[in-house]
Amino acid sequence: EVQLQASGGGLVQAGGSLRLSCAVSGIIFDDYAMSWNRQAPGNEREVVSCISKSDGSIYYADSVKGRFTIFSDSNTENVDFLQMNCLKPEDTAVNFCAAQAVYCTLQISEHNYWGQGTLVTVSS
Repeated sequence: EVQLQASGGGLVQAGGSLRLSCAVSGIIFDDYAMSWNRQAPGNEREVVSCISKSDGSIYYADSVKGRFTIFSDSNTENVDFLQMNCLKPEDTAVNFCAAQAVYCTLQISEHNYWGQGTLVTVSS
């Protein structure tokens, strides 16, 4: 059974930081690209960041470039992280981690597996 377990959301003031974690089981971690996606109230789900394990390519949405970092920690197996710095109220959303085969995609429908959401709330 494939499981993606997201955690790390919370309430933070504008300018603050949070680190989201996504623990993955049931798939070969390095065969998949891992992405973080978010959905704000009334908005469509969007890809925020993605890392492809096969070629090391990384994508960031323009809205988070320079503030967010996606990474894996070699000391923590099968876990991906999203470090979110300089958070803004417009970053408030439910965040989802997802896995898709091999390469990153910006098409939400092409993601193979999804974790449950973790809520990030940024107060002004």
